[in-house]
Amino acid sequence: MKIMPCPLNGPRNISEFSCGGEVEHLPPPDCDHAQWIDYVYLENNTAGIVREWWYHTPTAYWFVAERDTRTDEILRTWPAGEFLAEFGEKR
Repeated sequence: MKIMPCPLNGPRNISEFSCGGEVEHLPPPDCDHAQWIDYVYLENNTAGIVREWWYHTPTAYWFVAERDTRTDEILRTWPAGEFLAEFGEKR
């Protein structure tokens, strides 16, 4: 059984979670259609350490996890607000 260290609920079975995809910077507000389409539909599929959005289904809680895609090891998790305060975009 794989365990996800949830920032809200502590260690939980991975079956309680859904991955929301890699954390990416939003394109600029004045971007063209091609840039927006790339942002919405294309994935980087990086082999290595990535930051992803995760959702704990029973509590409807979103957070960010840092995961190594080569080993599937979860390295760190952050509450969404804490992550955005530390790494968020400045517009």
